[in-house]
Amino acid sequence: MTNSFPVLTVLTFWPVLAALLLALCRTERQTRVWTLVASLAEIALAYPLLFFKKDATGFQFLEKMDWVPEWGLGYAMGVDGISIFMVWLSIFTLPACVLCSWTYIGKRVKEFHVCLLLMTMACVGVFSALDLVLFYFFWEALLIPMYLMIAVWGGDEKRYASVKFFIYTLAGSTLLLVAIVALRIQAGTFSIPELMGADFPFRFQYWVFLAFFIAFAIKVPMFPFHTWLPAAHVQAPSAGSVILAAVLLKMGTYGFLRFSLPMTPAASEHFAPLMIAISIASIIYGGLVALGQSDIKKLIAYSSVAHMGFVTLGIFLFSVQGVQGAIFQMLNHGIITGALFMMIGAVYERSHSRDIAFNQGLGKYLPQFMFFWGLFGFASFGFPGTNGFVGEFLVLAAAFRFKTLVGILCVPGALLAAAYILKVTLRMAWGEPPTPEGKGWKDLKKKEWAYLVVPAVLVIYLGLAPGGFLGYITPTIDQTLKSFETRKAMASPSPRVNPSASYSPAHEVLGKPGDQPQPSELPGAGLTPELQQGTYPGAPAPAAPDSGAAVPAPDGANPGEPGGESPTSDGEGTNG
Repeated sequence: MTNSFPVLTVLTFWPVLAALLLALCRTERQTRVWTLVASLAEIALAYPLLFFKKDATGFQFLEKMDWVPEWGLGYAMGVDGISIFMVWLSIFTLPACVLCSWTYIGKRVKEFHVCLLLMTMACVGVFSALDLVLFYFFWEALLIPMYLMIAVWGGDEKRYASVKFFIYTLAGSTLLLVAIVALRIQAGTFSIPELMGADFPFRFQYWVFLAFFIAFAIKVPMFPFHTWLPAAHVQAPSAGSVILAAVLLKMGTYGFLRFSLPMTPAASEHFAPLMIAISIASIIYGGLVALGQSDIKKLIAYSSVAHMGFVTLGIFLFSVQGVQGAIFQMLNHGIITGALFMMIGAVYERSHSRDIAFNQGLGKYLPQFMFFWGLFGFASFGFPGTNGFVGEFLVLAAAFRFKTLVGILCVPGALLAAAYILKVTLRMAWGEPPTPEGKGWKDLKKKEWAYLVVPAVLVIYLGLAPGGFLGYITPTIDQTLKSFETRKAMASPSPRVNPSASYSPAHEVLGKPGDQPQPSELPGAGLTPELQQGTYPGAPAPAAPDSGAAVPAPDGANPGEPGGESPTSDGEGTNG
């Protein structure tokens, strides 16, 4: 489906234009109001996405044009069932971040909102790009504004947290760039759809998968690449934590779905046991560490490691049910954890502490607050009737179907989630505030209601009626897994492309779409590596350079037959 209105381009670059127009704002209030208006306009501009055809399996709202033809670069945008909801999540996160920062941010207000708008641009671009270079541009574009958000508006240890975030993320991005260059050299194109349908030898897939794995595992983050996340969450302002939890972490799991499974299917299956083991370790480790936290924000940060472990587990079970649960959990985690981080920022503005001991008695003095906290908290550990239950149930069911032991190992993670959420919720609800000022705290304000009502409705709606969401993502999942099953067996342990061959531009390597020869049509197809290389027993010895001596024909071959041709020193063949 190609849309005449470039909706994805508009959604991607409208925040950039809005950021430039912030220069006209003279007061902090004007800055906040304009950014809020721009964020609501972004939602309005996304109206064409409502016409996404849920029964279609390919990319929709396609936008294509040449960017740098000499280098094989193109500008290509599009969404499918995997990415459409990630775009919506990115768009709706922006106004929530503006509202939860209304009074939280008191310095460099204009620069802060510029960072918010630029991060929205990068998030929408990552989930919409269909060209590897364009994808990498948006992937890296998120790094600088997020670094600044932590380093400038963060807490007491903001310098440590921002540098750690930058180093980890940059290291992963470097390996991602290596994989992109390798794919370009091997396949001759940067087009993501073309690469998703390309067949690569197993050895090539092996190394590309490892590069993808480290880049995406850092972003998720998976154990043991997770250590940057708690520090970044704790030190970042509320809006920064919301974007981290709601959108940025999803880029890693999106990368596994968009790149690892389609482009390296054989290697993905080869490394699946390792990925499953690391996912289970993330689930249990994240839950255990979260259970021991007294800082509310750090507790929710470690819970993200556990929740995202369920996502990666579902992906590498390679079943429709597992991938359904993984994508459902990606959306659920963005809604639930994003809302929890906004609520932590709201209570911090009252108590000026994130310690559980300094935020007690809220059930008596802030009942509205505790209602929303209880709803999101119960959804976080998968209480029936909430969206968290649906995604977690699908992954657990797929895990038990895959192997009973895998399902059993995931159960402690689900129990730990209930334990740490109930622990913090009960302590916050009961007791008395440690200071007399706590009894005078005001309950939720209008702007806090505004950014909590929407995720609350989604928690209940997706928990009670998940069929609509599953109807959008299932056709794409079916197509992805069918392609995965078909192509994983096609990888050969010996490379099909000579790695020492000279470089050719994309149009020379691939030709026009549909012109590429099938593997069965290539010279030597169907022959064993020994036959292709002439190393079978009894094969003729190669002629010595400039010797002028002909190579004798193999036993049983007559001169004049293909096996009896004798090459001469000048490279021409003579018969008998």
